[in-house]
This record gives sequence, structure tokens and C-alpha cells, in this order.
Amino acid sequence: MPDRIEDIRRLQGCLNDLVGLLALPALWNGREPEEALRVLLDVLLRMLPLEFAYARLNAMGDGPALEICRVADRRDCPLPAQELGRALEPWFRLKTPGAVSVLASPLGTGNVALVYVWLGLDRERGVVAVGSRRADFPEELELLVLRSAVNQAVIELQRAEVFAARRQAMAMEQVKDHLLAENNYLRQVLDHEQQREIVGRSAALQKVLDLVAQVAPTDACVLIQGETGTGKELVARAVHRLSGRRQQPFVTLNCAAIPTGLLEAELFGHEKGAFTGAVGQRIGRFELAHRGTIFLDEVGEIPLELQAKLLRVLQEQEFERLGSARTLRVDVRLVAASNRNLARMVAEREFRSDLYYRLKVFPIALPPLRERSEDIPQLVRYFAGRHARRYGKGIAHIPEETLAALSRYSWPGNVREMENLIERSVILSPGPTLEVPLGELGCAEVAARDAATLEACEREHILRALHESRWVIAGPRGAAARLGMKRTSLQHRMRKLGIARPS
Repeated sequence: MPDRIEDIRRLQGCLNDLVGLLALPALWNGREPEEALRVLLDVLLRMLPLEFAYARLNAMGDGPALEICRVADRRDCPLPAQELGRALEPWFRLKTPGAVSVLASPLGTGNVALVYVWLGLDRERGVVAVGSRRADFPEELELLVLRSAVNQAVIELQRAEVFAARRQAMAMEQVKDHLLAENNYLRQVLDHEQQREIVGRSAALQKVLDLVAQVAPTDACVLIQGETGTGKELVARAVHRLSGRRQQPFVTLNCAAIPTGLLEAELFGHEKGAFTGAVGQRIGRFELAHRGTIFLDEVGEIPLELQAKLLRVLQEQEFERLGSARTLRVDVRLVAASNRNLARMVAEREFRSDLYYRLKVFPIALPPLRERSEDIPQLVRYFAGRHARRYGKGIAHIPEETLAALSRYSWPGNVREMENLIERSVILSPGPTLEVPLGELGCAEVAARDAATLEACEREHILRALHESRWVIAGPRGAAARLGMKRTSLQHRMRKLGIARPS
């Protein structure tokens, strides 16, 4: 009768162990293979009367197998797991899975009952072996516990492999997207460099080119300042082309062309779901320019709240995508450009002073076209030849009086205005002689002169109101109220007209 009671208790224990196996996924969910095997062996040692438990997970490639051994009393095996595996290997070949083998204990004196099962469908994936000093081990329910635990472990290992393969596929997809985007940028750079070059021999332009040659081999930040249309991007490309990064991407972004709310995502990228409309992950311009150069045109348009993050990238070379807490590191050289007076913006607290000084490591001032008029004939010939080839026109002659008239014009739109005029002239010219609508230049001069006169009157009117209000802008007695304007509108006009409070 006592033996019968003991059998019933043992049966109840096995049933409890089987029920406990249902909780196993919570034990090793999301664990790496080695940790999952340790959990499996510890579970077997807790549920079954074992002296030791051993597991081997064969590598899928050429790497070494993962072998683990645990013992009942000290948990850590006194023998290296590889040595225990070599001692047990002959029994794996002689006996079938689930059959009992009695052998001398490889861990000490006496004999043990050895039972093993494959870690999967066959021996190619691995094996789990357990040894017990109990002579009648294993009973049928104990063998069921062993098989159930191992099967659950196999499921979790397969799940981990699927997740690992999925992560690898996602990483490969990101690399693919990165390479495709980089390839597009490189094609753009190649096309641009095949089409455009810096033209001119004037002393003012030669000074700029000398500065480019000096700074290009370094990694210093370059700040290019000049009027609209003076060719700031061409100079930035020249800096990149003469640098050690010339084989790497040259990434451009016009900060004034991107809505303020989207500028951060454009610069630093975003994760899926970071904001409404973020349906997937996107690589930012800084990440795309890794090991290369990024050119930020109109950098003065970057809002104050984003300038701090830009400063961090310049100083620490690290940032986070929108919607991600993972810090990314990049190796990027920055070339910035602006047609605004950044020093004045700093004084008016519209631009961070620390960012300004970080950008202004090596400033380059581009002269307007009116200050290098001796380059105008060469530029006219260059643009005429380029667009004649583009449109299949046989332009072979440019009258001297046309070149003289173009050289006298002040070109408020600089080189961009000239190129647009010459392109239109090539299209309109019916024969081999370039016919430029010079009358348009006179109208433009008059319009520019009238606009300048109007701006001068407006500037004088605003200055008078400021002096009368003692430079108080807001309030019932401020200049804005005297002029019948909103405070923000007046401040905007002051910035546009270059009006600053005297120090």
C-alpha cells in the first residue's frame, strides 16, 4: 500500500509538471538560443530526478556547436560541456531516441540511466540528453515530460530563428534603400558635374577659388555667403570634389524649400508612425551623407528649435531619428550657405550664436556678378554654347554690342538670371547669331530702380516712427501703433529693409 501511494504521488507530480510546461513560453520568450537552452535544462532538472542534463545545438553554418551542461546540485557542470558531449556521443549512435542506456556516470562514480531525444526532427539540429541515478528512470510520464519540454524548446528556437531572419531581412532592406538613395544622389552629382562648372577669370572669382583650394582638403565647416544666384552650390560642390570625401555622397538640401514642420524629418529621418503620414521608415539627409558632404542651402531658414539639434550633429556627430530613441553616429562634413545676413540675425536673436560660430569656421563670400563684370562675356559664351547643344541650335556668333550691353547690366539676379536670359535667347534665335532681347534689361533696370526708390521711402518712414517712439516697437505708443501695423509685421519689414536698433 505505501508503494501504491508513492506511485500515485509520483503520477500527480508528473501531471503537475506537464501542466507547468504550459508556462514555459513565458520563461524563455524573446531569449537568445543559449539562454533558451539553459532555461530548458533548468526546467528538466527541476521536474525530473536527474543527475545532469546536456544539450547541443548544431550551428547552421560553419561555426561551432552550442553545448551546455547543468547538474542537479551545483547547476554548473564540473566537466566542460564539450567533453561531456564527446563522452555521450557513442550512446547517441547506438541507441534510438527515447531508449534507456545504462552507463558509468561521466561526472562521478556509479551508473546512470541515460535517455536522449533529438532537438528537432533529426540529429542534424542537435540533441538533449538527461541522466538519472534512479534505476527505473524514466517512467512513461517522465519521458512524456522530457519530450514535451524539448518540443516546446524547439518551437521557441524556431521562433527565434524566424525573428532573426526577419530582422536580417529588414536590415538588408534598409541597406538596399540606403544604397538606392545614395545611388540616386551620386547620379545627380555626376549629371550636375558634367553639366556645370565655375566659369570666370576675374580677380574676385580667383580669390574665391583660392579659398576653396585651401579649405577643401580639411574637414572644416564652410559657410558660403552671397546674393541669390551667385553660384553657392557650385562652390560647395567644388569643396567636395577637391576633398578626400569626393568618392562619397554629396547630399544637398534647400532649407527654405521644405515646410518647417517637415524639415527635422528631412534632415534626420523618421521611424514608421513617428507622426501622421509617416507610413514607413525614412533615412534622413545626414544619414544619407555618411562619410561624405552635406550641403545645407539657405541655412538661415532653419527654425530656432531645430538649430540646437543641428549644432549637436556638428559637435558630436550623432542624432536620433524622429520617433526613435536609438542614437545614430555619422561622419559628415557640412557646407552651409545663406543669402541672409546671419550676423544680424544673431544680433536679433533669430539665429543661435553658438551655431553661427560653429558654421563660420571658414567663411567664403561670393561676389555678385556686377562686381566681376569682366567674367560676363565668358559666361555668356558658356551658357550660349551649353544651351545651343541642348536644343540643337547652331549658335556660332554673339555680336560684340550684345556682349557690351550685357556687361553694363547690373544683374540683380546674378548668374542665375543671366543663364535664364541666355537660354531664352537661344530658343528665340532663328539663325547662327545669338539674338538677346536687350530691351528686357532696360525694363528690369527701371523696375529695380523704382523698387529701390520705394524701399528707400519706406525705410525712411519706418526709421522716423522708430525715432519718435525711442525704438519702442510694441505698445500703444510704440512704432507699430504709429504706423498702423502689427508688431510682427513691422519687425518683418525691419529685417527685410536691414533696419537694426543702434547699439
